[in-house]
Amino acid sequence: MHIIETKEEVTIKFAGDSGDGMQLTGNQFTNNSALLGNDIATFPDFPAEIRAPQGTLAGVSGFQLHFGSVSILTPGDTFDVLVAMNVAALKSNIKRVKRGGIIIADIAGFDKKNMRLAKYPDGAISPLEDDTLSGYQVFQFDITRLTRECLANHTISTKDKDRSKNMFVLGFLYWMYNRDMASTKQFLTQKFAKKPDLLDANLSALQAGYNFGDTTETFTTRYKVEPAKIAPGTYRGIMGNQAIVLGLITASQKSGLPLFYGSYPITPASDILHQLARYKNFDVRTFQAEDEIAAVCATLGAAYGGCLGVTGTSGPGIALKAEAMGLAVMLELPMLIIDVQRGGPSTGLPTKTEQSDLLQVLYGRNGECPLPVLSTSSPADCYDTVIEAVRIATQFMTPVVLLSDGYIANGAEPWKVPDESEIAEIPVQFAQPNLNPDTGNLEQPFMPYERNQYLARPWALPGTPALMHRIGGLEKEDGTGNVSYDAANHEYMVKIREAKISGIAQHLPPQTILSGPPQGDVLVLGWGSTYGAIQSAVIEMLNEGYAVAHAHLRHIRPMPANLGQLLLNYKTVLVPEINNGQLARLLRDLYLLPIQQYNKIQGTPITKGELKEAILQCIKHQQ
Repeated sequence: MHIIETKEEVTIKFAGDSGDGMQLTGNQFTNNSALLGNDIATFPDFPAEIRAPQGTLAGVSGFQLHFGSVSILTPGDTFDVLVAMNVAALKSNIKRVKRGGIIIADIAGFDKKNMRLAKYPDGAISPLEDDTLSGYQVFQFDITRLTRECLANHTISTKDKDRSKNMFVLGFLYWMYNRDMASTKQFLTQKFAKKPDLLDANLSALQAGYNFGDTTETFTTRYKVEPAKIAPGTYRGIMGNQAIVLGLITASQKSGLPLFYGSYPITPASDILHQLARYKNFDVRTFQAEDEIAAVCATLGAAYGGCLGVTGTSGPGIALKAEAMGLAVMLELPMLIIDVQRGGPSTGLPTKTEQSDLLQVLYGRNGECPLPVLSTSSPADCYDTVIEAVRIATQFMTPVVLLSDGYIANGAEPWKVPDESEIAEIPVQFAQPNLNPDTGNLEQPFMPYERNQYLARPWALPGTPALMHRIGGLEKEDGTGNVSYDAANHEYMVKIREAKISGIAQHLPPQTILSGPPQGDVLVLGWGSTYGAIQSAVIEMLNEGYAVAHAHLRHIRPMPANLGQLLLNYKTVLVPEINNGQLARLLRDLYLLPIQQYNKIQGTPITKGELKEAILQCIKHQQ
């Protein structure tokens, strides 16, 4: 007889070697939770060294899932359950397991060899055998052996049998959390449709794990998480890169522009290219370039030819694209540059999250080279932000940078599929020759740098009669676009380009307060992937009686026109960032205010608990 205990929310961390299938296991539990109506947030944690030796700390791969019947904004500060497939996975994650939490450990991954690889001293006792885990509920069993036994009659290799152990674990967790396994069975059937031996093995291991929990008297308690109360509609789980892809396709359809995506595959932006390549039926053209410079130049050429030109990369790619981005500013053509940020300079930490490219995209080009910068705050928000970025690019004839990061790109959350009819069109007008309606003769020559009310120049398609004009990177003469070395003209063109970008602020919605009073002690101002942690921390502190508020920036250059006044309504402005204080530095420069910082540069998101402590410190210093 098993006791069923209801929980409002649960955080699970799956951890093991790269080859243990932790990402697949986590994704399947996530999809299952979404189908049951739970609110979810995920954080895949890939090893920085893809080729790290098995069993080492550098090779630990993880997938964190936070699901519940209440609103879920973050992947969770601590884990209720840790699945550790080896000792390195335990060592890397034990500090974040709640006291009294559940640890499920594969005994096979805790032998002497694995202890040595995980940097334990020679002769050290396994943490499963000493009192290291005395404060936790530890379920240790030989998952590898149990998987092999349940697959004893299958003809596949021992290696393939061992690869099925993640399904054994998943089946056991489905039993523990009172879940139906139909979604995963369907997934496996599709995945291994052409490999019936592997399909049978994975299905058998999945069922064996479920049966193991059901028939073993060791486990007396099962858990249940009810569906969350969310607004009615059609939902799907979505990752940030997937949402960017759907947003780009929507923007292409709403603008009537064919979509060209030129990219060199780079972690963590590669999936944008892979996903878009599947949508050729929507007039999508993808170009996998040999390098970053070729990618951005091809994209700029596509924009010149009348396409919605988009390129995607990460920080190291932005460095290589910088000159071509400057050319796009000079030519004043609409183009979207997506920067999915990752940790560190140079190669750095390709699979770890960071918000460290802000100053790079703002200032990392030669000359006076202004362009708008937008930032997305969550996986689902990527969809709306991409459409907004395209709208700005085409309306103001400018390249636009969209900032995402590894956490947003690979994290997942529920996304309400929008009604296509409710998404506004993106009006695009190409230049036409100024012809006399009676004679058909050209009344006046085409002026490629004549500006409209938005200070935007006309978009002239190459090959259009009577719209010939100079193109290139040398300074343009106002109006004619001819090459100019006139000093006064250069200064004018610099200032008019800046005025165009600054003027966008007058067409942006005012900055709003997401949570909290319009005036108070602390305003926590965020951007990007800090959204969930800030929102959850502020809501908790409001419930505890503190006068704190949360605002989040989508538009970073230019900022909303009312932001300066908004900041003055609070005694302290705190800016949390996964960098060393880049937005805080920018705000001090713009508004001359004593902005406070909270910074974390560990390749992991800021947690709710860390933020609450930082807010309390701000309030303490006011007294």
